[in-house]
Amino acid sequence: MFDLDGYLDRLASADPTPGGGSAATLVGAMSPALVSMVARITAASNKHVDVRPQARALADEGDRLRSEFVAARPRDEAAYEAVVTAHALARSTDEEKAIRTERLQAALAGAAEAPLEVAALGARALELCERAAALRNPHLMSDVECAVHFARAAIDASVANVQVNHRLLKNAEVVAGQTGRLSAILDAAQAIEARVLALFTAAP
Repeated sequence: MFDLDGYLDRLASADPTPGGGSAATLVGAMSPALVSMVARITAASNKHVDVRPQARALADEGDRLRSEFVAARPRDEAAYEAVVTAHALARSTDEEKAIRTERLQAALAGAAEAPLEVAALGARALELCERAAALRNPHLMSDVECAVHFARAAIDASVANVQVNHRLLKNAEVVAGQTGRLSAILDAAQAIEARVLALFTAAP
């Protein structure tokens, strides 16, 4: 069982991990969790029988995506820990400096890849939010809106973590590839978010 209080104590400590990338996965997981809640309540309501199949399917998808966010947390922590470890390597000789540089650059690429994957999960969470809003349960629209904000926060935090690693990453090809994927994720997320907000406006 995940110990939230213990995790927050670790997050507040002087240890470098967990950090912002790890926290982003936790925030992001709240988005599909809320979607699942909205879907299950709607599926159980006799007032929403017409969307019951969609709601049940959405609840299951929310559970699966939440699990992916949960699995992403230790990956992010391990990726950043590799950067910390590489920074601490000896650099007294030219050979040691070369080894340190090689390992640090590899670690930085991994530390950028981990939040990039979380950003993609955030975009998928927004898609589920759109479907949750489309269920049109007026009593739960604020929960859907919260889910949107949590997904967006996870995306924005992930962007910050990708970019901070790119500042030190010297492999231009890796930076360009990751930047292109991140831009595509952000474009998709923005379009989905706009559609969801439109559904909020149209909600009774």
